[in-house]
Amino acid sequence: MIALLTGKIAHKSPAFIILDVNGVGYRVQIPFSTYYELPDEGGTVSLNIYTHVKEDSISLFGFRTPTEKDFFQLLISVAGIGPKMGKDILSNIQVADLGQAIVRGDLARLSGIPGIGRKTAERLVLELKDKVLKLDVTPPANEGVGPVASPDLMDDVASALVNLGYKEALVNKVLVEMKVPADASMETVLRQALKLLMK
Repeated sequence: MIALLTGKIAHKSPAFIILDVNGVGYRVQIPFSTYYELPDEGGTVSLNIYTHVKEDSISLFGFRTPTEKDFFQLLISVAGIGPKMGKDILSNIQVADLGQAIVRGDLARLSGIPGIGRKTAERLVLELKDKVLKLDVTPPANEGVGPVASPDLMDDVASALVNLGYKEALVNKVLVEMKVPADASMETVLRQALKLLMK
């Protein structure tokens, strides 16, 4: 079972990376929280890996920190939450915020995450509250907001958010209202947009 991979990033996208480990390319699915922290293509990175085995496929999910991986494993231990949904949940909310929402029993916050209904939110709180308390979850840093990024970048961000499950009309409304510096990276704009969408 693969638990850790270290190699060069041969391809990088918000949904997955291809990690070149001594000439072998591993396709590793990642949440946005990990994507934000990755170096550019060609850079070297170590990822904590969760290996998901099905009858007809093996999928790798990569995380920048052990805590992120631990949280992912907690999520998929809940009935009705598979690896893809677990990854999508971590793409929509920072680990620290998710942990606090579960511990506080904040059903409104949890059910606001795409793919999570009221019943799933209740299960998360019921099954994970005590387990989350044992994890070392630290508060996230506050990011600032900036003033117009290129249309191409904003289109890429919109596409990524729609793929995550947000309605296109809502995504467009939020992106129009955002003020983004011209030199902002896709990671920065995604993070900013997600914060607004989660309000």
